[in-house]
Amino acid sequence: MEPLVVDFADGDGSRRDLLGGKGAGLAEMTRIGLRVPPGFVITTEACRMYLDRGELPPGLWEQVEEAVARLEEKSGRTFGGGPAPLLVSVRSGAPISMPGMMDTVLNLGINPDLLPTLIEWSQDPTFAYDAYRRFLQMYADVVLGLPDELFDRILADLRERRGVESDADLTADDLAEVVERFTGVIQERGAKVPDDPMTQLREAIVAVFRSWNNRRAIDYRRIHGIPDDLGTAANVQMMVFGDLGDDSGTGVAFTRDPATGEKKPFGDYLPRAQGEDVVAGIRNTLTLDDLARLLPHVHSELLEVMETLERHTRDMCDIEFTVERGTLWILQTRAGKRTAAAAVKMAVDMVAEGLIDRETAILRVDPASLEQLERPRIGDTTIEPVATGVAASPGAAQGKAVFDSDKAVEWARRGERVLLVRPETTPDDIHGMAAADGILTSQGGKTSHAAVVARGMGKPAVTGASALVVDPAAGRASVDGKVITEGDLVTIDGTTGRVYLGEVPLEEPRPIPELETLLSWADEIRTLGVRANADTPEDAAKARRAGAEGIGLARTEHMFMGERLGIVQRIILTDDPEDRSRALDELKAAQAEDFAGLLEAMDGWPVVVRLLDPPLHEFLPDRLELERRIGELEHQDALGLRSRRDHPVGGRGEDDPRAGPEGDPLGGGQPDAGTPRCPTRVDGRASLPDADRSRGGGAGPP
Repeated sequence: MEPLVVDFADGDGSRRDLLGGKGAGLAEMTRIGLRVPPGFVITTEACRMYLDRGELPPGLWEQVEEAVARLEEKSGRTFGGGPAPLLVSVRSGAPISMPGMMDTVLNLGINPDLLPTLIEWSQDPTFAYDAYRRFLQMYADVVLGLPDELFDRILADLRERRGVESDADLTADDLAEVVERFTGVIQERGAKVPDDPMTQLREAIVAVFRSWNNRRAIDYRRIHGIPDDLGTAANVQMMVFGDLGDDSGTGVAFTRDPATGEKKPFGDYLPRAQGEDVVAGIRNTLTLDDLARLLPHVHSELLEVMETLERHTRDMCDIEFTVERGTLWILQTRAGKRTAAAAVKMAVDMVAEGLIDRETAILRVDPASLEQLERPRIGDTTIEPVATGVAASPGAAQGKAVFDSDKAVEWARRGERVLLVRPETTPDDIHGMAAADGILTSQGGKTSHAAVVARGMGKPAVTGASALVVDPAAGRASVDGKVITEGDLVTIDGTTGRVYLGEVPLEEPRPIPELETLLSWADEIRTLGVRANADTPEDAAKARRAGAEGIGLARTEHMFMGERLGIVQRIILTDDPEDRSRALDELKAAQAEDFAGLLEAMDGWPVVVRLLDPPLHEFLPDRLELERRIGELEHQDALGLRSRRDHPVGGRGEDDPRAGPEGDPLGGGQPDAGTPRCPTRVDGRASLPDADRSRGGGAGPP
């Protein structure tokens, strides 16, 4: 049987399936000698057993108690006691990274009796009360299931009364009032936060296991194709504090730029803060260059850690760190989320640096993500942006502003292009982010939730546009005296961080030299040929430029759309044989031109044509909707239309639009409707130059 509890010091990075990604990373960093707060992992096996049985597995709690005793010994601190109190975090950690989708509780072990001890140990009453209020808010949300808004309103009220913008500006007396009011809110709803540290720990572990099946986690797994039966580990770790003074802080760093792939340190830092302040985006951050200015020795050590981890993992790393009283602690590492362009550049660069081989480089790039490289960008424009924020995830996005994730999904389902606008995003916004074309937030930095998730999804994003005042409840935002209401068109440039009102001209993306290198490596080892779906000469030419070795499917019915739709509708609806014949001749000429263009573009490479009689519903409006409209016009006597009962569409229904003759395809009931097909193919070939006709085009395959 797999172990249920593993100390960081006893694990390694090879058991992601058992320890989860976070636990495996912590164990591996401990093994190679980095400064990691000690702790232990409650494994994914324990989670799966809990989800299956509805209770913690037998013997687990005894192992947890033994692990806590070992943690006290290693840390030299006492869980829930003094003189040096040990507080812990309980964090989720799935085998496949799901950033922010499951739950975390910080500062476990604190209670009213411990507050004086914590004040004495820290010599900072503000820190002690802030630690307690954070614990109460997280525990109430994650374990007790109380709405976070109840507590946010209390903090907002106090900030307004004190005339400050940030929770970090509240005094110890203010935070003592917050603790009292938080406790009152919890009691008013018939709930209670236990004082006993071990009870707190047990309930937090159960809550983390439960969070595997919360809505945002399920949505994220669906979006990214992650199996539902993996479960999550729960990581119990000694708290280190970034809010103990000016020589303390917290941050997130990437060993390379996750947006561009450039080999340079990238990240955010917040002095006097705890880790969730950075990821949540509730405060705008400083850069790593600012950290170098404030704490140069910490910055130097962090760069060494980043180099060590990248060399060890042979990949770009996402690192969470805390500085406690001038000492650097590494809290987490994982392979960093990156854009498609960054993935390509990193893969090629790491081969040149000797970190990985070519086959590994090819496997590092998700083929589906390469579609991002075809997205347009904002070109040179004289239009002035209304705001500028952090260039969080590259690319241009235009869409109608929506301020609610559920509404973003609703609008996207009906075919609208939407831009999700929020003060900051949280894991609960994952479904709205997936539906939106781009994300815009007024708060947060390069490593905020919105930035990290947008890059992972390949969505353009601008974060930290501080000039933007967003009011989600009212469905509006304002900037520089201008008001953005729901449905207004907004454009963002995630490459520059600029925000525009209305539509902005876009241009084709620029080629990435590293992509050609990567594809040439793939050509050397692949065993499959690659053909394209193309229905127009323009698409065929583009496919050849991209290396397609022919057309795998040319869909003739797609040639009937656009300006040719009227011709097809005449063929279907006219009662005049001569008019139908003229329409067929027009269609024949147009198709002959298309096929000549396809063959010429393919230059002798094979072209596969689908001789499918297309379904009628693709060419006519919905019958019931058309009848309704005809009825309205008849009622208004606006046109001399025939009765709805006699209109040609009325007799052209379909039982199954994909069932061929069993339904009512285009050719059904029109014996001559298919006559242009074979002659069109002959004429298309015949229209090529004589020199090309014998070999079907140009030089063709070797």
